[in-house]
Amino acid sequence: QVQLVESGGGLVQPGGSLRLSCAASGRIFRVNAMGWYRQVPGEQRELVASITSAGSTRYADDADPVKGRFTISRDNAKNTVLLQMNSLKPEDTAVYYCNADIQSYRNGAYVTNKYWGQGTQVTVSS
Repeated sequence: QVQLVESGGGLVQPGGSLRLSCAASGRIFRVNAMGWYRQVPGEQRELVASITSAGSTRYADDADPVKGRFTISRDNAKNTVLLQMNSLKPEDTAVYYCNADIQSYRNGAYVTNKYWGQGTQVTVSS
């Protein structure tokens, strides 16, 4: 009843840019936090960036930070979250998943669940 549909992945050369988009649809009362995760084969899915409904952002804090290269944003009116990825590196290659905490009204009660998109492949290679 709630779907997250991603688009925008593909093949890009090192140093290039891609923009990922994710739209939530269905029986939605409110979309709370939204985010992007990524996963490579054999490893755990990891947070890339997240954004609250008020627009506060958080970026993964690791040895090769994405902050400064990636920018997360959202359009609350369209229930959409974007990830602008610049200066892409081969190590950014992964399947990128959209995630959202969505509140729905069902059977007389408000229920919040976490939803995932189907994933979109990003490949950075020359």
